[in-house]
Amino acid sequence: MFRLLLLLTVVTLAAGAKLQRASPPRLDGKIVGGKPVKIEDYPYQVSLQYYGSHICGGSIIGPNKVLTAAHCTSGSSASSLSIRHSSTYKGSEGVVIKVASIAQNPAYNPSTISDDVTVLTLAEPIKDSDIGKPIAMVEANATEGDREAVCTGWGSLSSGGSSPRQLQAVDVKEVDRKECNRSYGGGITDTMICFGSPGKDSCQGDSGGPLVVGDKQVGIVSWGYGCAHPEYPGVYAHVAPLRTFIDQNL
Repeated sequence: MFRLLLLLTVVTLAAGAKLQRASPPRLDGKIVGGKPVKIEDYPYQVSLQYYGSHICGGSIIGPNKVLTAAHCTSGSSASSLSIRHSSTYKGSEGVVIKVASIAQNPAYNPSTISDDVTVLTLAEPIKDSDIGKPIAMVEANATEGDREAVCTGWGSLSSGGSSPRQLQAVDVKEVDRKECNRSYGGGITDTMICFGSPGKDSCQGDSGGPLVVGDKQVGIVSWGYGCAHPEYPGVYAHVAPLRTFIDQNL
């Protein structure tokens, strides 16, 4: 349940050798080229945990609501999930709250990874005295183009690499939709946006985490080929066109 990592294998044929996809790409999600930060600077960030182990990121969008990616919750029961908030570290400190219910977008398509969004309802609200605070979401009619954003998470520091204990943040720039769509062979839908910068990206373990422009969340870490690949920017669930589903579950 992380960002998409394209796996290739060499298959030798009578006429020569060529590259083929070994199997359907698996979801992976990381912060490459970022820096360690403290939760006080990104109080909306949470760790989504499966039986107590970090699997994805998420963001607080209401007193008892968390936004994450659908591929992070697909196949899981609410009883298996919890979130850790108000902590710089994914495995300690802060407050752990169980998930009461999962509202996974019924339009989510695991083959195309389109409409990749879930709203979690927590078993109890986050206290006003806690560090954890909601982040506003971008408006449904927000325009795209040439934006700079920050992505946070506890994902791997390199493609297939180790995952840090401390929260990481990276600055990325918006990639033109048509250019991104060409890079991914037409796989970018209206519910996706692309961001990336040379040597900087989200990766394994960051899935479901927030992409923020200014003080509003515009994206959810979703997928991509590898991490920080110069030809393949990170792909994020596009919050603006997904607002109808999100708002219905607040």
